Amino acid sequence: MESEGLVPNISPETLSWWQLASALCVCLPKWVKAPHRPTPRNKWAVYFVRFLQKLLVVPAGALALSVGVGLGLKTLDVAPAWADALLLVDVDAGKVINERNSTYPWYPASVTKLMTTYVTLKAVRDHRIDLDSVFTVAPNAVAQNPFKMGFKVGTGVTVDNALKMLLVHSPNDIAVVLAEGVSGSIEKFAEEMNAEAHHLGMTQTNYVNPNGLPADEQITSARDLAILARALILEFPEYDHYWHIASIRLGKRIYRNTNRLIDAYPGTDGMKTGFTCASGFNLVATATRGGKRLIAVVLGAKSSASRAVKAAQLFERGFATDPLGWLVPSPGTVDSLVPVAATPSDLREDVCGNNRRQGPTKDGDEGGEAGTAPAEGTNNLGRRLVLPLSSLRGAGVLTSGLAAGIPPVEVYTGPVRNNNVTPSEAMATAPAPKKKALAVAAKPPAGRRLSPFRRQHLWRHREHAGDLHSRTHGAANIQ
Repeated sequence: MESEGLVPNISPETLSWWQLASALCVCLPKWVKAPHRPTPRNKWAVYFVRFLQKLLVVPAGALALSVGVGLGLKTLDVAPAWADALLLVDVDAGKVINERNSTYPWYPASVTKLMTTYVTLKAVRDHRIDLDSVFTVAPNAVAQNPFKMGFKVGTGVTVDNALKMLLVHSPNDIAVVLAEGVSGSIEKFAEEMNAEAHHLGMTQTNYVNPNGLPADEQITSARDLAILARALILEFPEYDHYWHIASIRLGKRIYRNTNRLIDAYPGTDGMKTGFTCASGFNLVATATRGGKRLIAVVLGAKSSASRAVKAAQLFERGFATDPLGWLVPSPGTVDSLVPVAATPSDLREDVCGNNRRQGPTKDGDEGGEAGTAPAEGTNNLGRRLVLPLSSLRGAGVLTSGLAAGIPPVEVYTGPVRNNNVTPSEAMATAPAPKKKALAVAAKPPAGRRLSPFRRQHLWRHREHAGDLHSRTHGAANIQ
């Protein structure tokens, strides 16, 4: 039986409240829509229109919920068909600035490695391991596919170097190396991950592996990931440098950070990307501006470029000043968001299906965004995919080349090369680069006369080299 006069051809049994809200949404006509960015001339008009939009949408949502209750709709068993999850949170207060579908369950993919990092750093803090502890690559790590460093069985890696590889290049084998090194096995490490998730209040999260490779039981939400990112920042400020690494160098290869925002959005601090066919393109990112630090979570984007743009747009909204913002009720803090009991969206056909213009992407390979390049001392693109941002709406918030002048951080296998200095001490005591000596022009032999042209050339050369003494007294020597 159809619901008469509401949404034709949709039965109440399959209609969810958010579908109904879309149908009943009160929208402003195009001629009163706010421009993308305010200008000095239209600033207050833009703020007023945005306020009206918010004011009108709220009653529409409430009306949809009321009608839904009257129709007996099920509100907690349907996930959005193709709708990403977005969340923007202030780090200091935990206040939610913006959110959409943030409490729907989602497959985390490689953002799982944020919890792998959390458990590892907690083990360091509890003195179970040290940053210079050496973990050995075992057969379990070698068997991981498809995205990995590719070290042979028996290779040793320090915890410090493993964390840098994990957070920059996102190799699945290194996640297993850390898990087995900290807890003895993947299963025991997963138990520690779940215990920490429960302790942090990540009520929608469950882990079965440390790298996020596909597993039906591996589930999280944007809400829970924001809680985890905030805990990493606030509990481990001494390790904040791990999020800022733009690239690493291993031997003759340079590995660029899979988080494109480090190179494309000013103020980006970290943190982690993720991708599987079922999850879509995920990103947990942080950025700081004017002393204000924000966390953006994007889950289920259609491409690696799209997730970067969406995160940057969230940051732009969070850093902007809205004089009418106090008129709109705040969603509260991130831990107060109410979880939705739903089945995680499976985006496999949409993201990796054969109907896509580009070839299918493999699970766990970060969407082809983590490239390598020959070691040349800087962050060149190498074979990394150049993202077609020009075709994306809102791509104007991104730039490029911010990390071009940052030298890569060196990583290596084996024990610490200087056993008397720990990785943290080495970073704190690193010598400042020496200034190059200023070149000074050579003086001509005494008593030799120069041509007017040569005299003028020498005078300019000395002035350029900064030889102030020659500028004052050189005339006596040039006769």
